Amino acid sequence: MTNLKLLLCTAFLSPLVLTAGDNQPSEARKADGWIALFDGETLDGWAVKSGFATYGVEDGAIVGTTAKGSPNTFLCTDRSFDNFVLVFEVKLDNNELNSGVQIRSKLRGEEYGGRVYGPQVEIESTPGQAAFIYGEAAGGWQSPMIQEKGEDACAHEYFRNGEWNQYKVRVMGRRIQTWLNGIMIEDMKYDQKLYADNPEGFIGLQVHQISEDAGPYSVRWRNLYLKPLEKKDQKED
Repeated sequence: MTNLKLLLCTAFLSPLVLTAGDNQPSEARKADGWIALFDGETLDGWAVKSGFATYGVEDGAIVGTTAKGSPNTFLCTDRSFDNFVLVFEVKLDNNELNSGVQIRSKLRGEEYGGRVYGPQVEIESTPGQAAFIYGEAAGGWQSPMIQEKGEDACAHEYFRNGEWNQYKVRVMGRRIQTWLNGIMIEDMKYDQKLYADNPEGFIGLQVHQISEDAGPYSVRWRNLYLKPLEKKDQKED
């Protein structure tokens, strides 16, 4: 990562929503409008799409595990959201696995329940592009810095390999902001045409496809909380 980007990131340190570790927001957070997307015990409210990787619950976390021959697979919320703040914790059991969280995403086609497409918040081991924005089946990298300078120039080390990592994602209109472990990674305007197709959509947890001689690999999520935002009460800039 360039020195300029490092300065920008450290200039936007932002505290994440504190989690109690039980997949339920505090009473104060509930009163402030936060909801839990995961109850800590079941996958109620979620459905697997686009492939046949497996998802289960272990020790209060959603665990996604690769399956040989499966395309990219996503565990998707039944509900759709438009403007919101999303926070979650994630851990890669294997640094070789690439993952992500879809926001405002949709389905096209019918195979494996439909192909997920839309903006994705990147999850990958250090060094890498964790918390930048990728267009899943929607044009590839959307983060302007990566489009301009390439992946290698934007690689950073803010993702903690082998540990739980805290993400915060705020979307309002076309504006997408992300923080990783309290450090701002992205603040961008999503492509106008792509946004017109995805002004709202589901949240999706990705298990990436792997080569035939790799894996199995797993990724874990917990403390997934979302606070809907009213656009009439917010500014994009």
